[in-house]
Amino acid sequence: MKEALEEVFAEVSRNRDYAVNILTNLIKIRAVNPAFGGEGEFKRCLYLEKVLRELSPDSLQIIDVPDSRVPEGVRRNIVAIFEGSTRERLWIIAHTDTVPEGDRSLWKSDPYTPIISDGKIFGRGAEDNGQAIASSILAVKALRDAGIKPRVRIGLVFAADEEAGSTYGIKALMRRNTFGKSDLIVVPDAGSPKGDFIEVAEKHILWLKITVVGRQAHASMPHMGINAHRIGMKFALLLDEVLHAKFHERNELFSPPTSTFEPTKKEKNIDNVNTIPGVDVVYFDCRVLPGYDLNEVLEIVHTLKENFEKVYRVRINVEVIARSEAPPPTSPQSKVVQKLKTAIKLVTGLDARVGGIGGGTFAAIFRRVGYQAAVWSTVDETAHQPNEYARIANILQDAKVFATMALI
Repeated sequence: MKEALEEVFAEVSRNRDYAVNILTNLIKIRAVNPAFGGEGEFKRCLYLEKVLRELSPDSLQIIDVPDSRVPEGVRRNIVAIFEGSTRERLWIIAHTDTVPEGDRSLWKSDPYTPIISDGKIFGRGAEDNGQAIASSILAVKALRDAGIKPRVRIGLVFAADEEAGSTYGIKALMRRNTFGKSDLIVVPDAGSPKGDFIEVAEKHILWLKITVVGRQAHASMPHMGINAHRIGMKFALLLDEVLHAKFHERNELFSPPTSTFEPTKKEKNIDNVNTIPGVDVVYFDCRVLPGYDLNEVLEIVHTLKENFEKVYRVRINVEVIARSEAPPPTSPQSKVVQKLKTAIKLVTGLDARVGGIGGGTFAAIFRRVGYQAAVWSTVDETAHQPNEYARIANILQDAKVFATMALI
């Protein structure tokens, strides 16, 4: 075993530029989820199909899920199988879509022109989730180049739509019975800078769209209108304080250990300075500890809404645009967690700890229907930020861990 690992690790290092090339090519292909105004991940998948075919997988499935919002009319998913010496399967599951780049003025370079500097590859989607794609492919290539057959069958899944609910990705694949409950399922979509953290639990997720309707008027005549923007700001700030005060308990399993309630997106209200807005829209992203009931959160939101409507003579609409109850956690004693811990120890010498995050990854979807899934990667947690990056050293380390899991 030691000799086999050394050969595979040497191939991982020799193929450094191969992995860098995959990630830089992915960054160049814009794959913003259509839920956020993008064209989706289809073009990325065309590139990845070519890369995978060069590795001669024993099976390569292309699963297209209809979606009228994208130019091709479908969201593409890829499932590649590389046979092992047993029937046991190890799935490494990454997503191909990204969030938008956000305010470009905050980027030091074009988010879709990858820059390599100080051992890092910069660009939108570099860490989330391009690193996982590059490292999983590198693991397979290293095994192939070393001429070593893995003990388990390796399944690489590159799925659509993770950033907006996975309806066109993993959920569609699960309806096709792609996975088995005895399979080892690893989702490289969260982690820690050292690679010593395995995520086994996620929080509830609740996304709210809050629309305040007042009365538009000339800004010089405020008595003729009801300023929805002012009232919307007051409502959002008070809701922020009330929710944090009410749901204040801590659970040290999670990082962060508290529930979070963040006002995030703000819709445009008016184009000119001298008009009082009649409508104001703000969004909240709530990640709530599993010990709480999301209905309790919504009850407080609606109570505050009713009070504001009476006091300020406005109408407030609260729309739930996403809701996901936290599934039961993956057992720290499960086979996938134990094998992952062993592989991390062999590669890095570190004893990995288990814990929870705010969510939501593919793993939550698996856990909800009784699958044991582990989330792990070596990342600096720059996802969704300007100047997002992936460390090249992390790509290589993760590939070694994946290859080790396939051998032990």
